[in-house]
Amino acid sequence: MKISIALSLLILGLGSVLGWREHQRHATVRTSYGQLVAEAAQAGITPDSDPGEDGKRANKREREHEDKRADLRQVTADFINLAKEIEAIEKKEVQPDEAMNERCLKIIDSVVSLNAAQLKLLIAEVRTHTDPRQDTLQFLISASIMALASDHPQAALMLFTDSSDFLKEDGLGEEVISTSLAKWAQDDPTAALEWVRANAAKFPDLVADDAKLGVISGAAVNDPKFALKLIGELALEDGDEALRNITNAAKTPEEHTATLAALRAHLAALPEGEKRDETSKTALRSLAQQAAKEGFEAGSNWIESANLTSEEMAEMCSDNLNVKPAESGQWVEWMGAKLPREKSNDSIRQIVRNWTEKDYQAAGKWLATTPAGPTKNISIRGYAE
Repeated sequence: MKISIALSLLILGLGSVLGWREHQRHATVRTSYGQLVAEAAQAGITPDSDPGEDGKRANKREREHEDKRADLRQVTADFINLAKEIEAIEKKEVQPDEAMNERCLKIIDSVVSLNAAQLKLLIAEVRTHTDPRQDTLQFLISASIMALASDHPQAALMLFTDSSDFLKEDGLGEEVISTSLAKWAQDDPTAALEWVRANAAKFPDLVADDAKLGVISGAAVNDPKFALKLIGELALEDGDEALRNITNAAKTPEEHTATLAALRAHLAALPEGEKRDETSKTALRSLAQQAAKEGFEAGSNWIESANLTSEEMAEMCSDNLNVKPAESGQWVEWMGAKLPREKSNDSIRQIVRNWTEKDYQAAGKWLATTPAGPTKNISIRGYAE
């Protein structure tokens, strides 16, 4: 599948998540036919019931079941036609237009609105087709399951594992699993962890580091302490990436503070040495990057109010902060005033370099009005470089 189409479908998958959430707010509870029969039996209604009110209820339920089967047939037909239309666009080497994207969203939303039993039937049906191609169908099914994962990650994982041989190509399986586990772990990290333990041997190529990072990222949203514990427990190859995922989950000053407290406790439990020092550097620098994303006022206020030790403060701001260009001058002046020169020089120089590459005139004007001193000197160096 060509990159342009794949990217369009990725956008489609993300958009369908929003459509599914909106749909869920207004949708009624959907049940399978088996559930309806069970409810009828509990109410004393059986297929052999006498005619009358009970018979009318049974007939109504049977009609509902027939309607659902008709809906499933229509959704399946629409889904297959969509895949064919995508392939036709691919052959023409053009981008999908807005009408096409809207149609895609509508059809995937209709797929996600099916219950689990219906989705399994849809997947079974599309697997029998050779036109359109299987890779196109795989991508659309994966996008649908990822949309389902937004609100029902357990159901998404169940559907995936039932069809893992169909969806494991081209990284689709890894994406479905990591997305579902990240969402599930936000609400129940212990259950998500147990799923990983139970399925790691069954799907060794799919329940790999990406899936484990999904659990860690999701857990970090509400419990950074537990997320940090998982780094060792899940035996990740790249612990630094896990640390960055945990700090990236913090979006507000309060969440930054909670993550910092969890990090300090985590570091205290590690033996002294290079490993602990590297863990501290990675996490503190990543926290600083997250704070900088909030803007100069909010970010600098949090750093100053976080009761950082002088070592933590220096380490947090010793790396290149990816600040907003318009706020570069404020950050440089703040770092020059708050940090020891030997700890701030490299970061100041890099901030000014980045700023100059993006807007050399604004950086030059700021330099022209900046008072003479060490901060200006190192800024001039960054500007010249």
